[in-house]
Amino acid sequence: MLSKKEIAAVNKKMVENVKLSGMPSIGLTLYPTYPEGFFTGGMAKPYVYQNGGDWTWFGARMIQQLIANGFVKEAYEEVRPMIDRVVKNKGFYEWYGQGDVPSGSGKFKGSAGVLSKAIVQFKDWALANQKKSLSH
Repeated sequence: MLSKKEIAAVNKKMVENVKLSGMPSIGLTLYPTYPEGFFTGGMAKPYVYQNGGDWTWFGARMIQQLIANGFVKEAYEEVRPMIDRVVKNKGFYEWYGQGDVPSGSGKFKGSAGVLSKAIVQFKDWALANQKKSLSH
């Protein structure tokens, strides 16, 4: 749907938003967040749940598209925080709050599935490019 130039611009903005927000990955749902008290209940505070929380099931879909569109270096750099926190927290959490705090289910299949698919894409890319470099 997007051109390579548009993908690069969107990705650059996502990475910039991660840095500005202090959140851990491009799974960041929203930046800037809605101000405290704008919502009632679970999203009343910024960087909680869908009000700027970090969701691997979303971020890893972006990683998949980066790989599919030739932005493999960017995808690798941006998937690292997602993979590192799975290892650190020994689980596939639903979402992360400020300070990379795991929240929701620690066995969220949506996170596991999209990260697994991204890892398979990296492997397939590596195999295809290894064959290319060996044939040259």
